[in-house]
Amino acid sequence: PAAGRRPASGTRRASGGGAGATRGRRRLVDYPRQGKTGVRRWLPSWRLVLGTFLTFVALGVGAFVFLYATTEIPEPSDFAEAQTTTIMYADNATEMGRFAEQNRTIVDSAEIPDHVKDAVVAAEDRSFYDNPGINPAGIVRALWNNLRGGEQQGGSSITQQYAERYYVGSTVSDYKGKLNEALLAIKLDRAQDKDEILSNYLNTIYFGRDSYGIQEAARAYFGVGVADLDVSQAAMIAGIIPSPNNWDPRVDPAKAEQRWNYVLDGMVETGALTQAERDAQVLPTPIEYAPTDTFAGPQGYLLDQVRREIIASGAITEDELRMNGYRIVTTIDPGLQSMMQEAVAAMPADHAPELRIGMVTLNPADGSIVAMYGGPDYLSQGQNSVTQARAQAGSTFKPFTLAAYLQNGGSLKSRYDGNDDVRVEGFERPVTNFGDADYGRIDVVQATAKSVNTVYAQMNVEVGPAETNRVAREAGISPDHLTEDVPSNVLGPASVTPLEMASAYNTFAADGVRYQPFIVRSVTYPDGREAYTGATAGTQAFPTDVMADTVYAMTQVVEARGGTATEARAVGHPVAGKTGTSSDNKSAWFVGFTRHLTTAVALFQPTPDGAGEAEITPFGGYRSITGGSVPLDVWTSYMTNAMQGREVLDFPSRADIGEPNTPPMVEVPSVVGMSEGEATAALSAVGLGADVSRANDATVPEGTVISQSPGGGAEVEQGGAVSVVVSAGPGTTAIPNVVGQSAQSAQATLSGAGFTVAVSEAPSDSVPAGTVISQSPGGGAEAGPGSTVSIVVSTGRPAGGGPGGGDGGGEDDGGGEEQPGGPGTPPVPDPGGANP
Repeated sequence: PAAGRRPASGTRRASGGGAGATRGRRRLVDYPRQGKTGVRRWLPSWRLVLGTFLTFVALGVGAFVFLYATTEIPEPSDFAEAQTTTIMYADNATEMGRFAEQNRTIVDSAEIPDHVKDAVVAAEDRSFYDNPGINPAGIVRALWNNLRGGEQQGGSSITQQYAERYYVGSTVSDYKGKLNEALLAIKLDRAQDKDEILSNYLNTIYFGRDSYGIQEAARAYFGVGVADLDVSQAAMIAGIIPSPNNWDPRVDPAKAEQRWNYVLDGMVETGALTQAERDAQVLPTPIEYAPTDTFAGPQGYLLDQVRREIIASGAITEDELRMNGYRIVTTIDPGLQSMMQEAVAAMPADHAPELRIGMVTLNPADGSIVAMYGGPDYLSQGQNSVTQARAQAGSTFKPFTLAAYLQNGGSLKSRYDGNDDVRVEGFERPVTNFGDADYGRIDVVQATAKSVNTVYAQMNVEVGPAETNRVAREAGISPDHLTEDVPSNVLGPASVTPLEMASAYNTFAADGVRYQPFIVRSVTYPDGREAYTGATAGTQAFPTDVMADTVYAMTQVVEARGGTATEARAVGHPVAGKTGTSSDNKSAWFVGFTRHLTTAVALFQPTPDGAGEAEITPFGGYRSITGGSVPLDVWTSYMTNAMQGREVLDFPSRADIGEPNTPPMVEVPSVVGMSEGEATAALSAVGLGADVSRANDATVPEGTVISQSPGGGAEVEQGGAVSVVVSAGPGTTAIPNVVGQSAQSAQATLSGAGFTVAVSEAPSDSVPAGTVISQSPGGGAEAGPGSTVSIVVSTGRPAGGGPGGGDGGGEDDGGGEEQPGGPGTPPVPDPGGANP
């Protein structure tokens, strides 16, 4: 028995030990399954399956909660907030062009009509106002449709698209990105109002036709702002959102119409329209779309200059300019700009293809650029002929020497040798004048009017070439463009831009106040805050009296007889300016100004390879192109129109500063009609002498000045003499011999000589009737003016008398009575040679 019990006991111990061991080794997951064999060992229990499922659900929920909690709403992308910058002409009403990363104008939600919003909801997400930011049903429907091979659909809600475009800034396609997008959409739905989401979405997305946002889309498709879109138009635009380039009504009208119907039906489904309202809609016709290049044509130079000025100021970066939606108001007057382009277009067309013209107008009041022609097309010729291209200044540089000369004590009354071929210190060869002209000794005003090289060369040596360059710099020429301080700098070898020359002459026009040229009047943010202004305060660069004399001399270029720009008188306003032609006619200029406007015109011709300057090929009927030819023609044509209707304003009066280099020139007083003593005193008072001579004049009292030379108003050197003729009273005059003249002729002769005529008649056998027989006093005698001269006029033969003076009974010649003057009449003698 004991033996039997031991095994039993051992068995129990073994059994008990095995059970304890099993419980001690129990696994967290009973897989493969303990105690099972075969296939059942590898089949998981329902508990394992349920536990695993719940575990994954819990993990998924936890992960979702974690991701949702850690998802932050980022700052909007640069893309979403990028707006179109609009550039306006000076009138702030005419658009010049646009700068844009995308062509977008953001509008406030209140400006977007409800029917536009309703159309977009019907097109893109009909559950928008009810879903939590994502549309699960839409996602499943799209997925199922795509798997079946149907038309490709997207399942993203409006809020998801908004999250993608407004915050992410790029299209999301991977699963992780889509999950993040969904989480962001859910969070946005809770953080923002539905209307805010929808409005931001509409201001962000691309609608085709280079338009971003609903405002530009409305303009691109129907030529109106979003506020003016009707229901039918709104449905058309909303329908093409998924594929605007492909579904554009002008690209695929059938698809566009199908989408239009889809949207209208959806608006009925969402309650935005009644069925009757939907049925009343008519398919709209969009406008033609013609992509425009902002920088094409002449206006491209204006836009480029606007961009350059703003960027150079440092106030706004280039990226900001393209994306921040500024409103830029320029200084360009649209009327003047049109006139300038027309004047250039009217230039003779037979010029060389390489010819360039730069033209610009500034306002002397502030330096603003009011018109500019930089070339025919910015896209094909990128260099601006006004701001970037340079040409030799030629004689337009002379006014800088003039101002320097006056500022250093010179005078307009100074006189120099103006002949051709004059040797001047500092010049290797004799200085010559244009056309080898000789002008004699002339003053500075005449030298300016006629652009006399020899005079200006002498003036420049006298004042110093460094002074000429100083004035050029202070007037507005870049120091980088000036030549060295050499005597020849007065003749304009420096290559400058037309804008620089216009700026420098504008300083003269503004009485010596220099303004920095600018083209941007203002830049404002979309909310109206100011971001930049281009105008700067002027600085007094030169004394006003120096400017008065400088400008006076420059007016004589136009006003004086023989001036080089007399054609400019046609403007009808006082004009000051200067022509300029470089050596070998490689450039030709006219720069001129009124009190209202300063305009520079420059012509130059690059060599065919563009590496240098060539002689301007003559055209327009001119043998050579000089500043006084085509540039002056274009300037005058433009300025005549530009100055129409403006008040006529004179320049300041000549100041006559400085000391002349010769005896002072004084104005001759008018002394005609004065007594000799008064005349002598008047001339002596201004430092002039009187060279007196006398002459009889019955019309002027004795002792009174009859005439003078030079006349009153002329200028002569002080110390000179004026020739004065004083009346010696009537005096005596030789009486003309009028015997033998007709009575009429005799009376005219004697009256013309200042005599009174007394006429009597007498018969004469030898003198024809009507002829003077005799006079008293006789011819050659002296008599005072007004004296009486008696003349006797023949009445012919006595009545009835023959040669003997009888009663008419003379000899019978058998031929009847002889008729006077008839055949057989003896010749009448010719006393004094008078005609009978």
